[in-house]
Amino acid sequence: MLDRIKASIPALPPAEQRVAKLLLTDPRAFATLPVVELAERSHVSKPTVVRFCRSVGYDGLADFKRKLAGSVNEGVPFVHRAVDEDDKTSDIVVKVIDNAVSALLKYRNDAASHAFERAIAALTETGKSGKRIEFYGVGNSGIVAQDAQHKFFRLGVNAAAVSDGHVQVMSATMLAPGDCAVIISNSGRSRDLVDVAEIARRKGATLIVVTASGSPLAQMAQGGANQILLAVDHPEDYDRYSPMVSRLLHLMVIDILTTAVALRLPGELRPMLQEIKKNLRAKRYARPE
Repeated sequence: MLDRIKASIPALPPAEQRVAKLLLTDPRAFATLPVVELAERSHVSKPTVVRFCRSVGYDGLADFKRKLAGSVNEGVPFVHRAVDEDDKTSDIVVKVIDNAVSALLKYRNDAASHAFERAIAALTETGKSGKRIEFYGVGNSGIVAQDAQHKFFRLGVNAAAVSDGHVQVMSATMLAPGDCAVIISNSGRSRDLVDVAEIARRKGATLIVVTASGSPLAQMAQGGANQILLAVDHPEDYDRYSPMVSRLLHLMVIDILTTAVALRLPGELRPMLQEIKKNLRAKRYARPE
């Protein structure tokens, strides 16, 4: 909300720009002060304060202050950044989908193709040589790790997903040069995963990290020949919001890796995948005659 208002300042009349600057200086105070004091501090009239609220897309001062309080108060339990308590179901559908589509398109433009190329090459080589590919994650990221293992083991490679902290340490300790440790983390600050990354590096395995730029995990995956960072940045605050967009982005990264590795593995893979599909059909209910 504040980012959008800041970007709109050049298009506002000079008097409303003063209101916007007061808002950005202290959003919490703006959400609680009466209109008279807001007008005095901005050196504008009371109607100008109301006009500003409408210019930036709200029904009036009361609506604006309610939404502002929701954006700046840490104690408000949000489910999603763009969703408000008074939204209709149709609004929620549109907002959640729009946020997801926007994040996916932004990542398409921001993704570092050279980092993906290195990760794909390492995973392909590990798969061809019969070495181990271990996926590590905790919480929601552990679910993404399980999805990655499900996709990769169908390629005929030695893949596993580990989400228990103690088992992660044991698994990482058994890694060796030529193995790949793929660590998935929204925040990049989970102690268990940082420990696993350090063990994997010491054991000489290739470290591939899917996490936010600048995090401790991201820093561990930069600078080495066997260290690869697939940075995934998004607008969700991992301390306040239930992971929605971030989880979708991580799943998409796994899909990219799976697709590219499948295309680079030996040609005899395809008959095996066809046989898997054939055998799975027997698990479905027969179609009615």
